[in-house]
Amino acid sequence: MTVSEDLNFCFPVRELSNERIKMTPFKASIHSSPLCSILSTHPELWAHMPTGPFQTVEDFNTNFLDTLVHHDPGMVSFAIIDKTKPPSAADEEGELAGMMSYMNSSSVHLCTEIGYIIILPQFQRTHVNSNAVGLLLRYALQVPSQGGLGLRRVQWQCSSVNAPSIRAAERLGFRKEGIMKWHRVFPGGKDNAKVHNGREMPRGSLDEEDYARDTVVLAHCWDDWEQGGRENIQAIMNRQH
Repeated sequence: MTVSEDLNFCFPVRELSNERIKMTPFKASIHSSPLCSILSTHPELWAHMPTGPFQTVEDFNTNFLDTLVHHDPGMVSFAIIDKTKPPSAADEEGELAGMMSYMNSSSVHLCTEIGYIIILPQFQRTHVNSNAVGLLLRYALQVPSQGGLGLRRVQWQCSSVNAPSIRAAERLGFRKEGIMKWHRVFPGGKDNAKVHNGREMPRGSLDEEDYARDTVVLAHCWDDWEQGGRENIQAIMNRQH
């Protein structure tokens, strides 16, 4: 089902699903409240990201969805539905397990990035993340004749000190390309429970409570996909329970 008419994304958007997971375009009226009810007590889920945490549903809708997502043609967010769970208020096919986005997407350069990955605590270390990433990878890299977008590059960026994210990406076939030192400033990082890059702050820093992030860049490209990446992802999705 294509639903891109309602979205400001540079590629066609549709629901993506297998027997365990459904990725459906994030709708504030349906998904924000159940997501934020859990995120409000787990600010650490935003610790490595340049935005968040958000205190209320209104804060999330205004400063994440409206500010970052809805006005950016390179970004679209999906609600992750765990179809192995009973129907819920969030979805008739299962429970809301988190959120994941395409971002930094370009129809000119045929690329996207998988980011703003939020897996709610009760769904971590399960089949959820691998299947959700697998569905987004498959849609991005499959050729159009097989139902995909035919992109050439899917990127993954994360903090250099976020070892679980790096391990997850590499297990899913992303290849490490390098580290961008001092890539991001986290204004008020100390108060917002952000994680610092661990380096000594530069001389003359105006605010010692502004943290910094070094960013690891990984990518899964079309040739990686064609040379075993597709089969690797499918094998991981098949065995995740």
